[in-house]
Amino acid sequence: MGQPSSYVYAGVGRTKPGGLAGIFRRPAQGGAWEHVFADAEVQAITVHPSDRGIVFAGAKGGVLRSDDAGATWSFRGFPETGAAIWSVMVHPDDPSILLAGASPIGVFRSEDGGKSWRRMPDPRVPERVAMPFPCRVMRFASRPGRVEEIFAALEVNGVMRSTDLGESWEDCGDDLQRQSAEPHLKSRIASDSEAEGMLDSHAIAMTPAAPQSTFLAVRMGLFASADDGAHWRDMGVGRFSPLTYGRDLRVSQHDPRVLYACLSAAAFSEQGSLYRSDDVGETWRRFDRGIAPASTVMAVALDAADAASVHIATRGGQVFGTLDGGATWSETRLPPETRDVYALACG
Repeated sequence: MGQPSSYVYAGVGRTKPGGLAGIFRRPAQGGAWEHVFADAEVQAITVHPSDRGIVFAGAKGGVLRSDDAGATWSFRGFPETGAAIWSVMVHPDDPSILLAGASPIGVFRSEDGGKSWRRMPDPRVPERVAMPFPCRVMRFASRPGRVEEIFAALEVNGVMRSTDLGESWEDCGDDLQRQSAEPHLKSRIASDSEAEGMLDSHAIAMTPAAPQSTFLAVRMGLFASADDGAHWRDMGVGRFSPLTYGRDLRVSQHDPRVLYACLSAAAFSEQGSLYRSDDVGETWRRFDRGIAPASTVMAVALDAADAASVHIATRGGQVFGTLDGGATWSETRLPPETRDVYALACG
């Protein structure tokens, strides 16, 4: 049996009465949205790297799995019905291993391709900022060629690192907190700490093109570490973009030198953008030219089967896509009842 057609998937939360939550999908080449799952809010979607018929989603209730390219979904094998999952990673070096990140901060692991899961020991990272919501694991990244080494971005608590596939974790947030003393890196919105902005981590990535580096998107911009998170360097994306709020960060599956970053004005704003780097983050250029996102750009989705297929989603429900490497873009809006788009995936 051949691979199914590629789809774009959107994960949506319900932030107002009457809002539509769950998972929507449409063909990557274009078409109408289908509301394929409506029973829970969805914060993360991950397409299996070698079988795009298998898709995972992080939801209020655990990890959802689809074996038919998103047509049907179920919470198979997840041990805790009350878990809120914000991230799911299929390990790029061993697809039988999956990690799921929870709120409050917690990690689940599967060693059988997502058929069963177990909660890992408490990461025991220090709580640096008291927010009005539980901090959560927003994204995982694995060190290329080292199955056991994993980094995790924490909203709002910095970064943590494991060298044993999540059995134990070490904190990597000291330097982020230290840098928040700089006047241009101070930011306090919902806590009593001006370190809040630097610890507000949304995405983390690693690439074989720079295997010793870890790349991080936070409220205050894009940062990189070359020493396992002990120190973080400001990548200076503000030299190239007037918007620096980093929401998503992805590495191309087709060229490990290529990074994509979603940059906006704030978590809730009326503008956003997608930038691309062709030299592992040294320089950046705006990639979504000719379109007008009307709210924060929350996610970018890259198609593992087609390097020219790139899609972005805004918090307010706009989804833009290009099928020709950024030369032209089209918009397919989600239904107006969708209030809070968190995730986008393609495959």
